Amino acid sequence: MDVEAAYRRSVDAWIAAVEGVGDDWGRPTPCTEWTVRQLTNHVVGEDRWTKPLLEGKTIAEVGDSLDGNLLGNDPVTAATGAAEQAVAAVAARLPNGGLVHLSYGEEEVAEYIRQLTADHLIHAWDLTAATGQDRTRTPISSTLSAPGMPSGRLPTARPVPSALHRSLSAAGPLPPSCSLPSGVIPTGSRGLGRQRV
Repeated sequence: MDVEAAYRRSVDAWIAAVEGVGDDWGRPTPCTEWTVRQLTNHVVGEDRWTKPLLEGKTIAEVGDSLDGNLLGNDPVTAATGAAEQAVAAVAARLPNGGLVHLSYGEEEVAEYIRQLTADHLIHAWDLTAATGQDRTRTPISSTLSAPGMPSGRLPTARPVPSALHRSLSAAGPLPPSCSLPSGVIPTGSRGLGRQRV
């Protein structure tokens, strides 16, 4: 499985988890500082950041235009629309390679997509755990062990400067309580502060 296929698979897992939430968007998640709605808003934010970053914009150029409530009254539609936009942006930019501007500096486009893949999988798992869905539907192990992904590990990345207070994808920091699914070992800045469960 190549980087784009792994990414699409992770987004599909994420959307399946969102579609399985039902009506209780206020439930707690394994990230204890976030409810299901807040976690979904975080990933929708990451997906909305994907297109401008892949188009060459910097975090400063995007500014705060993607802050706040991105879900409106229909979280499923918001998540699906953001995911479709991100998948299209990845399909258009990934073949050309190059660099993307992230909070910690420039990064290879393929590495950024690997980071997004891991984040979609981890948060799909968080969402299925929070809402009582079948967590085995989230293909974490098989996707992270695909060619182009570090086997059983999150993508490696440089540490994020805390002064920027942004995650790797610019959608905001993870709460310190977020924990990884069993068997996934954090190796880069995406995993800072996370514990094995």
